[in-house]
Amino acid sequence: MKAAVYYETGAPSVFKYEEVPDPVCQPGGVLIEVKAVSIEGGDVLNRWHGEMPAKPHIVGYQCAGIIREAGSQVTDRRAGQAVVAMMPHGSHASLVSVAATQTWVVPDGMDLQQAACVPIPFGTADDCLFEFGRLQAGETVLVHGAAGGVGFAAIQLAKRAGAVVIGTASSNERLERLKEYGLDHGINYRNEDFVGRARVLAGGQGVHLAVDGVGGKTLEGSIGATGYRGRIVRYGNVGRDEKPPDISALGAMNRSLTGYSMAIETFRDPPRVRAMVEGHLRDVASGALKVVIDRTFPLAEAAAAHSYIETQHAFGRVVMLP
Repeated sequence: MKAAVYYETGAPSVFKYEEVPDPVCQPGGVLIEVKAVSIEGGDVLNRWHGEMPAKPHIVGYQCAGIIREAGSQVTDRRAGQAVVAMMPHGSHASLVSVAATQTWVVPDGMDLQQAACVPIPFGTADDCLFEFGRLQAGETVLVHGAAGGVGFAAIQLAKRAGAVVIGTASSNERLERLKEYGLDHGINYRNEDFVGRARVLAGGQGVHLAVDGVGGKTLEGSIGATGYRGRIVRYGNVGRDEKPPDISALGAMNRSLTGYSMAIETFRDPPRVRAMVEGHLRDVASGALKVVIDRTFPLAEAAAAHSYIETQHAFGRVVMLP
């Protein structure tokens, strides 16, 4: 099979498009012909500075495609079914072998490019907002990276739940476009102090919840943007700030900080996560929730696709097509 691989971590230029051995279908798994790869924030971080279980390494958490083969122990999946899958790594390829329990059947008629963009972004956003963030109707939430995958999902889910939604992004144009999807107030972090502005927009008292996938200094700001008993949920480190953030301000207002990983929830509470993602797939298929794909790239151009994401100009998802 063909895959986008690398032999060392680093800039997008480390990618090579090569022929590698086909993966083997395991007894409890399925072999999937990949039709669409959604590039996740974790994919970019892992390529930059992550672990490499093997050389060459195939990075990637999420893709959608058609089952070519189901393992001998699998009873609820069959060849020919359209599925979307999560995995520890391996999505940047034309074939993937994953556990059947890590796949969701794509609703009839749903576009596979759209399906490829659902489980991780919508699952992460849902858990950060509700399971761990405890967001309630009428509360105010600050969403960083509002034009990215998790941010885009969080805006829609929070608005649907009756929250006031504040989002940050690097351009006024993208912030204005996000209002169509539920954003109430946008903050351009390049030319505004998001901490002070968020507090003002929240009536001077600070937001109730901040959802932060940036980390570092931004995480420190997220703490400052919340009010009394404010909640901050951190799910990533897109900002690549390796210096530990100062969290001393948590105690000043009895705030709480929670770290989140969807991989852990999928492992520890699979029935809940499976049902949640199934609901999001249905809602995207019906149009109740939206996925916006900014650009598609051939898998052979993985370096260009990752580079485009790192420019922070994308609005919505970036998808690769094997």
